[in-house]
Amino acid sequence: MSKKLTVLVLTMVLLLTVALVGCSKKLEPKEAITTGTANAMKLNSYESKSQFTVKDLTITSASLPGERSTMITNMLKNADITLDGVYQKEPFQSEMTLGIHLKGDLSTSFTIPMVMTKDKLYVKIPNVPFYPLPQDVVGKFLIVDPQELAKKSGQEFNPAMMDQAKSQKFANEVIAAIIGDYDQATYFFNIDPKDAKLPQGVEAKQVVQFKITNDNVKQASNTFITKSLPKVLDIMSKDEYASMLQVKKEELAEAKKELQSNTSEVSKKLDELKNYLTVKQFDMNTALNKDNIPVYQDLNANVELNDPTTKDNVKLFVTGYSQYSKINEKATFKIGIPTDDQVLTIEQLQQKMQTVAP
Repeated sequence: MSKKLTVLVLTMVLLLTVALVGCSKKLEPKEAITTGTANAMKLNSYESKSQFTVKDLTITSASLPGERSTMITNMLKNADITLDGVYQKEPFQSEMTLGIHLKGDLSTSFTIPMVMTKDKLYVKIPNVPFYPLPQDVVGKFLIVDPQELAKKSGQEFNPAMMDQAKSQKFANEVIAAIIGDYDQATYFFNIDPKDAKLPQGVEAKQVVQFKITNDNVKQASNTFITKSLPKVLDIMSKDEYASMLQVKKEELAEAKKELQSNTSEVSKKLDELKNYLTVKQFDMNTALNKDNIPVYQDLNANVELNDPTTKDNVKLFVTGYSQYSKINEKATFKIGIPTDDQVLTIEQLQQKMQTVAP
């Protein structure tokens, strides 16, 4: 499988996961997800908080020394990843704070605040214990200007890449294409809000569960690869999106052709999947309020990969949730747009880093 196709597959899998984060009379489960996601794209503002916890992680691989795999698993097991944010549509401004909290022998925590405007990204440089940085750099915001980056790399800046409305329209079409191919009776279920263990303060009219089991995981993967993804490639090939994504229609057409070939590497790998993938649990519950807007989602993913050929074994159990509040209220930003004395350019950061002793 080509590198281009691999990237596309991984990107679309991520889009599917994000799509399911996002109805009055109660809608059919699949329709509720599609409607809720579309409504979420139209929001003027909101606050959000998310947390994901690595409940269990075990890695055994011939290519990874035992001591190293033990170090990685000990560091990540029970680790928490948090993400708190504020979003405003007009004028566009968004901020989020990523928190990484490691447990065990290498217990440590640090946060990375980020701010986005219509044309710039600011990332606050954290004080990372195991990666010392110059003290006059820590706490500053690294400013990333896509237009400047394109100019310095000799490429033409494409304003369409920063078009939020077009990006949302594209996401809606992709989500509809993906969800449309999944059988409602097999994968989507209504859950009584009283049984959904929603946190205090979350009022839901409807809770929809998307569920994959060990019995239908191959079918789910096959549906995504052979049905949904070709449709997504067609969407990407539209003139308005191809220029935004900076992809070539010829490459997308070739990727689609490969996907639809029964002899392709993708098809072969998919057929082998049943031999080493075990899904103990994979479900996502999405709660929608009276306005058909997704206000809460939780995830439980417990899977095992046991490759009989390479003897590589991975066990991963992750839980998490995302919650949205203050929907369409006046946005209150906690970080704000950094001022000139708070920022560093990429060049300035590189110069500062050169002063650090190896």
